[in-house]
Formats: sequence, structure tokens, C-alpha cells
Amino acid sequence: MSAGCLRCVVSHAVRAACGAGVSPAYRTPASRFLICSERYNNIAPSWRYSPFSTAVDDSEQNPSPKKKKQDPRARATISSVGRKIPQRHLEIISETGENMGTMHRADVIRIMDQQSLKLVLLNEHKDPPVYRLMSGKQIHEEQLKLREKQKAKAAPVQVKELTFSSDISTHDLTTKLKQVQSWLDKKHHVRITLRSGRREAAAALDTALEQMVQQIEVVVGFVSKPKVVRDGQAAMCILRPPSAKELSQKGQNKASAVQSSDSSSQPSTAPVGPTHTTEGSVQQ
Repeated sequence: MSAGCLRCVVSHAVRAACGAGVSPAYRTPASRFLICSERYNNIAPSWRYSPFSTAVDDSEQNPSPKKKKQDPRARATISSVGRKIPQRHLEIISETGENMGTMHRADVIRIMDQQSLKLVLLNEHKDPPVYRLMSGKQIHEEQLKLREKQKAKAAPVQVKELTFSSDISTHDLTTKLKQVQSWLDKKHHVRITLRSGRREAAAALDTALEQMVQQIEVVVGFVSKPKVVRDGQAAMCILRPPSAKELSQKGQNKASAVQSSDSSSQPSTAPVGPTHTTEGSVQQ
């Protein structure tokens, strides 16, 4: 064997044995293939679960959808359920408000057709659920009442303020009291502050304010009654629209006052028995 061939065989053997430490330019094709496969095995797991991969991990579970919280200010509605009644047996309230007992839904539908009525759900948590037969006019009126209640609850209470002196003239006081009355008619609260005047003693301001409030023509309620504030230099009270109970009590007091005045105004009649006896004896 020539020296050139022997040199080539020895160099190939050395390269095959020390392929890991030799530069890529002198590696054999087999060693290059092994190195590329090792690189692929190292890169593939990171690529397979990289953020850009579209593969789905079996161990990761999809989060359950969150339930929407019901708004406590959501409006409750009154409406007809139609003819598709999910329950078989129902407790029925008649159009006039009488309890008709438990009925089958087929009988309820028959009554609805005969009397041209609609069915409204009142309580679905009761067993059997409670329904009421209502006309279209009744449903419309109940919806209007519900809207008025919701408006009254949702509308914030406005507090109007009024300040004047204790030595105010009668004309100016009448004008301001009319303004208070108009605010109360609009369901506002009114804070009245009475300042001490030059001719008014500071100790009597709460009494003077109470007397002024009594001159208002409409019935008023008190959030806070007249009291002395600012170290006795003023008096303050907060008025509100009257409640239904206060209005009824005021009406009863007014009716009793009218009856007492009528009874006191009637003239007293003297007994006539002895007078007739005297006249009879004279005629004889």
C-alpha cells in the first residue's frame, strides 16, 4: 500500500473516532447526521409547546365560563306567559283575586280561551307554582304601577336649601313658603335655616321656625324638626313630602274638627213641655 493511501485511511479513522471535537468542515456525513438529529430532539420539545404553536395540551383544561352577575337594579316585569306552560298543575288566582285552587294546565288554557284572559306568573318557587288570570288592561295597569315604583326608588332625593332672617316681612315669608310648597310637591326635601335677626331673641328661633312651618298650606313631614344650631344664632329643620299615613291622619283630624265645630254651633232648645201646659190652662 502506498504511503498516500495509508495516510488517507488513518485520517478517516481519526476523524470518525474524534468527530465530536472536530470542526464541522472535517466531519463525516454520518457524524453530521447524528449531530443534526440530536439538535432536532433538543429543539422539537420547545417548539412543540411554544406560545406560537397551535397544538392543545391535554393536561390543560378549558376554564369554565363565568356566570354573569345579575344586576340588582334590573327591572322586574309583569307579562303574560302565553299558552306554553311548563308545569302540569298550577295554583290559579282568578281575575278578581279569588283562589281557584290547583288546576290542570289544560283546564287553565280552556278558561283563558273562553274568557279572553291571560296568564301571569306570580310565584314559581311554590309547589305548585302560583299563576293569576288577568285581562290585558289589568296587566297594563300593573306595569304602570311597577314603573312608578321603580322611578321613585331610582330617583335620588334632592335637598333644596332656603335661608332667611327671623325679622323677614310677612309678604316675603309668604313668597318663600310658597316656594317650599312647590319643592315639596316635586318630592324634594327642603332644608330651612332661620337666622337670628336684629329684633329677634336667639333663644326663640326654633319656636319661630316651627310657627313658620305651620303656615304652609300643605301637609309636611319632618326629616329633622326645628332645632337651634350655630351656638344659638340660627335654627334649622328639614322638611319632606308627607307619607300616606300622615295624610290620612291629617284628614281624620280635620274631619273631627269640623264635626266638633258643627255641634258647638247648633243652638240649644229649651224644654217646651211646661209651656204647652200653661197655654192649655189659659185657654180653659
